[in-house]
Amino acid sequence: MLAPFLHNNLLEAGLDEAGRGCYAGPVFAAAVMLPKDFHHPLLNDSKQLNEKQRELLRPVIEKESIAFAVALVDNNTIDNINILQASFMAMHLSINKLKTIPEFLLIDGNRFKAYPKIPHQCIIKGDGKYASIAAASILAKTYRDEYMQKLHHDFPQYGWDKNKGYGTAVHRRAIAQYGLCIHHRKSFNIQPSATSLI
Repeated sequence: MLAPFLHNNLLEAGLDEAGRGCYAGPVFAAAVMLPKDFHHPLLNDSKQLNEKQRELLRPVIEKESIAFAVALVDNNTIDNINILQASFMAMHLSINKLKTIPEFLLIDGNRFKAYPKIPHQCIIKGDGKYASIAAASILAKTYRDEYMQKLHHDFPQYGWDKNKGYGTAVHRRAIAQYGLCIHHRKSFNIQPSATSLI
C-alpha cells in the first residue's frame, strides 16, 4: 500500500527518472502532484507493472493530478555533464514546468541537487513507497518508451522498440556490427568488439 503523502499539510511533488542506465537516448524525469485522496489499485513502481498497466495508468495520472510535468536531457548533454548531473537537470526541468508550485519534493533515490527555495527529501526505493513518486515513475517511463519508439523508426537495427536503449544482448550485438549512432551515449564506453560477443 503506497503512502499518499509524507507531509499532510504541504503540497508535495513526487519525482523520478527513467533511462539513467541506458546506452542510448535521453534521460527523462517526471514531477507529479497528486491530491491527498488519490488512489488507484494498480498504482505502483513502474518497474513492477507491465507495459499495458503503465499505459492504462498514464492518462489517469495526467487527468487526476493537481499538476504534472515531464522533461528530458539528451545524450549529448549526458556526455558533457555525466548521467547523475543530467538526471538532476531533468528533474529540475520537470519542476520548472509544473503549473502549480510544490511546497515539498519527494525524490526517488539517495541523492539530489537541491532545487531553489523548495525543500526535499530523498527516499530510497521511493517509487514503491509513495504514490506521487510511483506516478512520476510511470510518466517518466511511458514518455521515454514512446520517445525511443520514435527513434527506432530511424535506427531500427538497434532494436529500440524492444530494449528502449538498454544494453541488451541484441543492442550490444548491433553496436558491434553497426557502430554507435548519434543517439548513443559516448561517455558510457559501450563500444564492444564483435569477437567479444561470439
